[in-house]
Amino acid sequence: MLAVDTGLVEEWLSEFKTLPEASISSYATNLKDKTALISSLYKVIQEPQICHQLFEFYRSGEEQLLRFTLQFLPELMWCYLAVSASRDLQSSGCIEALLLGVYNLEIVDKEGHSKVLSFTIPSLSKPSVYHEPSSIGSMALTEGALSQHGLSRVVYSGPHPQREMLTAQNRFEVLTFLLLCYNAALSYMPAISLQSLCQICSRICVCGYPRQQVRKYKGVNSRIPVSSEFMVQMLTGIYYAFYNGEWDLARKAMDDVLYRAQLELYPEPLLVANAIKASLPQGAMKSSKEGTKCIQVEITPTSSRISRNAVTSMSIRGHRWKRHEQAENGNDATEMGNFVIPEISVTNVSGEKTGNGEKSRALAENDAQHIQGVQETATDPRTDSKCMPEIRRQKSVRKMMEDGINSSGRVQF
Repeated sequence: MLAVDTGLVEEWLSEFKTLPEASISSYATNLKDKTALISSLYKVIQEPQICHQLFEFYRSGEEQLLRFTLQFLPELMWCYLAVSASRDLQSSGCIEALLLGVYNLEIVDKEGHSKVLSFTIPSLSKPSVYHEPSSIGSMALTEGALSQHGLSRVVYSGPHPQREMLTAQNRFEVLTFLLLCYNAALSYMPAISLQSLCQICSRICVCGYPRQQVRKYKGVNSRIPVSSEFMVQMLTGIYYAFYNGEWDLARKAMDDVLYRAQLELYPEPLLVANAIKASLPQGAMKSSKEGTKCIQVEITPTSSRISRNAVTSMSIRGHRWKRHEQAENGNDATEMGNFVIPEISVTNVSGEKTGNGEKSRALAENDAQHIQGVQETATDPRTDSKCMPEIRRQKSVRKMMEDGINSSGRVQF
């Protein structure tokens, strides 16, 4: 470490010890802006005095100091796992003590009672940062779907037991919980912490495997065992880094986590990694590294289409009213369309009756002409429906009489 870095770290160690109680809040607020100090601490994070100072920050109760310590958690986990893989546990005592101290403080509340964390699983019928109901398609409105509508499923985690030391059996239970605490404060983490997270996730997943030669990682050549739950928490942080200025590092880390999950045949990280990969845009996101950090999602549009498609008791009642109105309108239209069919007397001009055969032919021709007149009436929407039947009837009778009477004044059939 350079002399400049050494001076910054030594000043930081001595400043907090002589700080009065009233000045801790302002000191914590300004501490996150000291980027040179943070970069120097990454280089000496394994030193006992550094770990002790970070633990003092964490148990002080000051929110800003707590987040300052949390940003180094990925680096601390990597240091501990790298030492554990080399079986040199004696050199990781201070890091193990810091990790255990943070864990034991996080599993209890201010009164010392065990915490029980709750997580609400989003409903498919309501939009969330994970899905849009409109993209799923039409959901069948069944009795079972209606009974589950509006109900939220809550998953609980805890209570977690106190730990006095890290062993091979409880190692990843503790580390997974710590990474969960880190992910809960992702929006407060600086860019250097997100970069460290992506690099460490990649190293943990490929060390000891052929891909390590491709990545050109040196130092640790042994395989580092990981659990399925721990890899899911790694993907949570990587997913956040994608949309907050670390696209390249996050893409490399996600590929390495997916590579390790395929080798281990872990279903949970395989599912999460493939889902993240499928949802990513084609090009790299040009997110600004400054300002508020968040995951970019599409906002559900507030259009009338959604309100019309919503099935409620009022919409069902309105649908019934609409059907009744249509039925009444249909009855009115039927009554208006039922006009009197004209009776045509098939006789000659002098009133003589025709024979039976001639009478049948005359009735057939008159019916055909009458139907033609009715069809002409139905195809003209511009004519008043009340007066049209009478007008068409008169035209039909007149035409029949003109065509049926020959020059001799007799009806022609």
